[in-house]
Amino acid sequence: MLVLSSPSGAGKTTLSRRLLQDDRDIDLSISVTTRTPRPGEIDGSDYHFIDVGKFDAMAKNDELLEWAEVFGNRYGTPRAPVLASLKAGRDVLFDIDWQGTQQLREKARDDTASIFVLPPSMAELERRLSMRAQDDAQVIRQRMAKAGDELSHWAEYDYVVLNDSLDRAFADVKTILAAERLKRARQPGLSQFVRGLVGKA
Repeated sequence: MLVLSSPSGAGKTTLSRRLLQDDRDIDLSISVTTRTPRPGEIDGSDYHFIDVGKFDAMAKNDELLEWAEVFGNRYGTPRAPVLASLKAGRDVLFDIDWQGTQQLREKARDDTASIFVLPPSMAELERRLSMRAQDDAQVIRQRMAKAGDELSHWAEYDYVVLNDSLDRAFADVKTILAAERLKRARQPGLSQFVRGLVGKA
């Protein structure tokens, strides 16, 4: 399970989309949320948009791997599709915040790699939030206020990537994914292969 986290506007969603286009062996974990869709968002593709009652039922029935409340809306990761992807031998990409990352690591520390994406500056972060024109000025102020809190959790992550250049940040994320896949514990059949090599020596 590969986690990408960052303050809103730092680039985690853009990096996630590029990674999914570039790598056919990774699936996106699509979160459920109680917030209303933004312009252009598609139910079932960007998020599963559900009401509070449905969300509460999923949380109560342990159908969510993690969940958190952000800006008055709830976000969570449905358990079943993630487990299905992992069982099929595929990696799963998570675009979640530090609270969700903490919950995931508590449940599956050995099977989780986490990356925190830093913006080059707070001024650039605010500029990006304003440029995407998805939120009004009040929400942008709220996001900027929350960014400081989110940034304080950077040291809890396995890796940190500075997104001052999207191409360079994307190359860093790909390098991390490749290294994590090469870890001995993540290569099924490796022991048998090596035994075969030794047996033939």
